Amino acid sequence: MTDLLLKESSLGSLKSEFSSRITRYTVSEQELIRRAVDWAEELHQDQKRASGEPYIIHPIQVAAILAQLKMDAPTVIAGLLHDVLEDTPVTATDMEKLFGPEVVSLVDGVTKIHILHAKTKSVQEAETIRKMFFAMIKDLRVIMIKLADKVHNMTTLQHLGEDKIRRIAQECLDIYAPLADRLGMSNLKNYLEDMSLKHLDRGAYYQIKEWVDSKRGERESYLDEVRDRIVDSARGEGIAVQVDARAKHFYSIYSKWKKGKELGEVFDMLGVRIYCETPTECYTLLGVVHKLWKPIEGRFKDYIAMPKDNGYQSLHTTVMGERGRLTEIQIRTFEMHKTAQHGIAAHWIYKTGGRVDQNEFAILNRLKSWQEAAGEGDNFLDEVKGELLRDAIYVFTPKGKVVELPAGATALDFAYAIHTEVGNKTMAAKADGAIVPLGHPLRNTQVIEIITHPAAHPHINWLRNVTTGRARGKIRHWLAHNDENLVIDKNIVAKTNRKDATPVPQPPPPAPVKIGDDPLPTQRVLDASKVGVRIEDQRNVLIRFAQCCTPVTGDAIVGFVSRGRGITIHRADCSNVKHIPGIDDRQIEVEWETVSPFVTRRFRVVAKRGADLFSEIESAVRKHKGHLIEGKLEDDHEGHLIGAFTMELEHKEDVQKILKAVRAIPSINVIQKID
Repeated sequence: MTDLLLKESSLGSLKSEFSSRITRYTVSEQELIRRAVDWAEELHQDQKRASGEPYIIHPIQVAAILAQLKMDAPTVIAGLLHDVLEDTPVTATDMEKLFGPEVVSLVDGVTKIHILHAKTKSVQEAETIRKMFFAMIKDLRVIMIKLADKVHNMTTLQHLGEDKIRRIAQECLDIYAPLADRLGMSNLKNYLEDMSLKHLDRGAYYQIKEWVDSKRGERESYLDEVRDRIVDSARGEGIAVQVDARAKHFYSIYSKWKKGKELGEVFDMLGVRIYCETPTECYTLLGVVHKLWKPIEGRFKDYIAMPKDNGYQSLHTTVMGERGRLTEIQIRTFEMHKTAQHGIAAHWIYKTGGRVDQNEFAILNRLKSWQEAAGEGDNFLDEVKGELLRDAIYVFTPKGKVVELPAGATALDFAYAIHTEVGNKTMAAKADGAIVPLGHPLRNTQVIEIITHPAAHPHINWLRNVTTGRARGKIRHWLAHNDENLVIDKNIVAKTNRKDATPVPQPPPPAPVKIGDDPLPTQRVLDASKVGVRIEDQRNVLIRFAQCCTPVTGDAIVGFVSRGRGITIHRADCSNVKHIPGIDDRQIEVEWETVSPFVTRRFRVVAKRGADLFSEIESAVRKHKGHLIEGKLEDDHEGHLIGAFTMELEHKEDVQKILKAVRAIPSINVIQKID
């Protein structure tokens, strides 16, 4: 990754090095890029970075990264100007006169939104990310600029306050590194993950770095031996290969370590890549590798026959290598490797004229279909993390069509991914020929068959059996328009069960449209919260949360009709509920849309440092039939680990048993339940 950044010394030498990086562009493009450098330097001349350096260093570094990725000239110029609209008095009209509407559009896509001060910082950040994601639909280059911006910013976080460092690093780990991965840019993804780890858990980062450095000689000797055996065996098959051996990047090691593996065991997981000319040679080489070393069952993946949605292709296998060391081996062609390294940037690098068909990218197609149904603010950010950036699975229709879904998706998610009416008429589902529950998570490569019936239709429980925003939006839309006794808003379902609860007339939906050879009509998704409902003399009832007790998902709740304010939700144990005038007459049945049959509880710990603490806590929770659904351990730099965990339980009575089991772990100093 260091080859992406310019070597920072004086501003003059930085600009000179940048000039040498743009020589691949035409003379007129180089002139325009240099004009953008001068203009940006003039506009930012009185601004300094947190480090005290001239601000112009940052946009030059961003533009240099884009040039190194061989993006087109307008993208490089937009990288130079990406902070101008936000941080200087210049207007979009001024910029357009000098550099054209294309550059303005790109800069606007990455410019932060200035929202009313009444909104929280988290909402503002979520809205900024929302804007950026939907700007990607219009022009994918927007995200390239933002990723380049993040790469340089992550190298200079040390000059900020500790709270801001942690917030930015966590956002990078949650949003930008997974996004780089979804776009196939493995180098960027690895770098962003490693830099985030460095700022979020410095102790672990430097401990891993020390391990990597101390084992370098031993590792290189072992990998040289592996390389020689592969090259010799491939030559015997008449195949010329190139072999690249490497250690895993730090965050990959950290992730396995925190799951309970010993550091020594993690470091035995070494990586080898084999490059050849054709896909046929890839499969021949797979046989060669499996003759040399025994493959580990269940650790083979064929991304050549079934590429990832970002275009990534390779064969992956794990073998028991020399001296009993587990070794991961990837086999791919040189052309596949270019795509694996550069991801979407490869399309600008290798395609004639740099013109890219954005319909090739599954992430953009999913964004387009998802745009109308997606929530706002924090809800949108949760949906992005939980679905768009989540690991994917690939399942098949009975006719062999591949359907990509987020990990954890169900048969109902699959049905709605095929078509709205297939989802709405679902009666049952089969996976590999066997009937499965509609809410059962699907597994990779299963063949899924949906059984429909004309009389079948969505019901409220379906909302608990889907994970994708598309399926949830379609179900909510159907329920809101076909069940007059329901109000669905803010993840709450209110059941009116009143004769005088009637839907307010809505404009008729657009006429059915056929697309291609699809025999079923497509339907526009409406936001269910915008569908009008009348309760007594109130129209367009919406749901709001009481500020006195601020209910959160999973809390026991009650609702009541508040005149002029819709339906108000309180926690069931809220002391204010009994004082509400006429509560018995105004109470309304409410429940969480995604309510779980399990009890959710949170706790925090303070502990002495220990490599296996995470796995010890997980084992203590599992001992009493609990399930750890979220957890984080952080170093306080004073010899302690601070942790926060969320668990699911079958019975609330098990909470004390689990806390007692966690407290018994020798390294635990303090354990505290979080209400």
